[in-house]
Amino acid sequence: MRRQLFTTAVALAMTASISAQTRLDLSGLWRGGGPIGDIAQGLPKGETIPLLPSAKKLMDGLQSKDDPEANCLPTGVPRIAPYPWRIVQTPTHIFFLFEGNIHSYRQIFMDGRPHPKDLDPTWYGHSIGRWEGNTLVVDSVGFNDKFWFDFKGHPHTERLHVIERYTRTTPTTLVNRITIDDPGAYARPFTVTFTAELSPPGDELIEYICQENNVDVPHLQGPPSTPGDPDRPPGVLKPQ
Repeated sequence: MRRQLFTTAVALAMTASISAQTRLDLSGLWRGGGPIGDIAQGLPKGETIPLLPSAKKLMDGLQSKDDPEANCLPTGVPRIAPYPWRIVQTPTHIFFLFEGNIHSYRQIFMDGRPHPKDLDPTWYGHSIGRWEGNTLVVDSVGFNDKFWFDFKGHPHTERLHVIERYTRTTPTTLVNRITIDDPGAYARPFTVTFTAELSPPGDELIEYICQENNVDVPHLQGPPSTPGDPDRPPGVLKPQ
């Protein structure tokens, strides 16, 4: 009996250890996990995007054909393209490798360094990460003001500060809780949540060159809008 109890205890401990390791390992090929059509889709029920009047005026004057992502430019943060992306982890860095657009990437510094005091504005900003339990917390600043948050054209300024919290809630589910703080475009910070799904075994990133035969832009007419089937948002493997 004692031996049986001991064996059971060891098995349970091993299971718990494997589970913890799985949650701390976010590597894999993912789909979704950020805004694509409309960042407001990630808000808690009843909340709205707190756009400042100046940002709303800018947004109201946009045209679909001017979407940087549609013109083969990086999506920025936290927008995600409706294509797979891969997380690669090392002891000092975490990399997000994107299939869409220009095969771009994000690098997240995990070595404890702070943000530099004088940053040149860039599409993906400067990102530093840390673990809080099973959650990867990514703090990003230093953005340019060129990208949109989504197809609808939600804007931002160079004062943008993004905090992403990635939690692997199951082996195939990655929840991303994103806090947007940009006093140049929004009246207050707000938080949205999106879920990424692990791609099926055997799937890999494939070559996709947006600049090659990009025939979509001439057909984009009118103000920006949310594309796709509302029951199956772009980048989602199955209806939510």
